[in-house]
Amino acid sequence: MIILTRKNSNPIVLLLSTLLLLSACSNVRYKNASYDSKRKITTISAISSIEQNKISALRKAIMSLGSHIDPQEAHFVAREGVMYPMVLSNKYGLVSPPLLQNVLVNYGYRKNGLCWQWTRDMGKQLGKKPLKTLDFHHAVAFRRNYWKEHSTLVVSAKGKQVREGIVLDPWRNSGNLYWNFVKRDTKYPWVKFTN
Repeated sequence: MIILTRKNSNPIVLLLSTLLLLSACSNVRYKNASYDSKRKITTISAISSIEQNKISALRKAIMSLGSHIDPQEAHFVAREGVMYPMVLSNKYGLVSPPLLQNVLVNYGYRKNGLCWQWTRDMGKQLGKKPLKTLDFHHAVAFRRNYWKEHSTLVVSAKGKQVREGIVLDPWRNSGNLYWNFVKRDTKYPWVKFTN
């Protein structure tokens, strides 16, 4: 995660950020996504076959984390993991690519959208339903490396560690959930976040 602030920015970074802003950025909006606060779930007016396939594949992967995983819990996490980032994208006023969102947040033009904020908000949403067979972890890669540090949420079987879980990373693809087994996500060396 690149964090730029007024204090540490240099002219080259500002120029590149401006060019990126003017050329390749795009707003990310989901008109069919909303949040039902009474039922505490994301509501989608029409789930595409791509989204449905992604939910099914993620559910199957979560079920593979252990023989005792509750299928309803796996479905809840898979569905909300895929759909809730759409609500957050709208709430954050998200733009793509993610590094541009970081620039906008760090310069005060957006309030949220940094990777740790996605992790926080996804964790809050998925934690609203008490789960007996799954745990969530705040994972971090390249901790304290100013240019590379990245946070995400990891789901694992109850009592298991980050390395035995699945990455749920909506930041990486601008609100389109990236998921993979932690051991297969070779781009980032994930570990449990500790202060």
